Amino acid sequence: MGGELKYEIGQNAYIKLVLHALKHKTSSVNGILVGRVGKDDVIEISDSIPLSHSQIGLLPALELALIQIEEHYGSQGMSVVGYYHGNERYDDAELGNVAKRIGDHIHKYFPQAVVILLDNKKLEALPKGKGLSPVVEFYTKDASKTWRQGGGSDGGGRLTIREPSSNIVLLDYISSEKWKEVVDFDDHLDDISKDWLNPGMFK
Repeated sequence: MGGELKYEIGQNAYIKLVLHALKHKTSSVNGILVGRVGKDDVIEISDSIPLSHSQIGLLPALELALIQIEEHYGSQGMSVVGYYHGNERYDDAELGNVAKRIGDHIHKYFPQAVVILLDNKKLEALPKGKGLSPVVEFYTKDASKTWRQGGGSDGGGRLTIREPSSNIVLLDYISSEKWKEVVDFDDHLDDISKDWLNPGMFK
């Protein structure tokens, strides 16, 4: 089944995870993807929740965040469908052990879980071209329970952005330094007045 899965990410979810990585360029970042299974079994990713830029691998903080996310989004008919990660080093395009471990944790609850990895080189090339494809790579688990890029060796998986002009909007946000507004769970733990769900970010 893994090779046939299709994933569609909404513009706000996509832009927010990229801006989170841009805010913390010298750190790894991570976050949670929420959404639902839509028609034709497409996994619809509706939002991304920035988690961390420092305590990346700490499971207690992750568990606490997951509980709060499930409570908040469950009432809207959504649940956790995946995880995103941005590596610390610009030239690191590998899905590392921490990302795999957190992906494994989410996969236990949602077998079609996706892990999205920011591709720094694609992001850097974005202003130079007219690319409409996502500046991320995606991974799902294959039949052997291994995380495979692009939905497995058969290449049958697919990740698309719901709104084709999302990269153009993203470039506007980057030029206006919108990334400074992103609040993650780490920020919230330091100052509980900061809302890590970022409700007003795109208003």
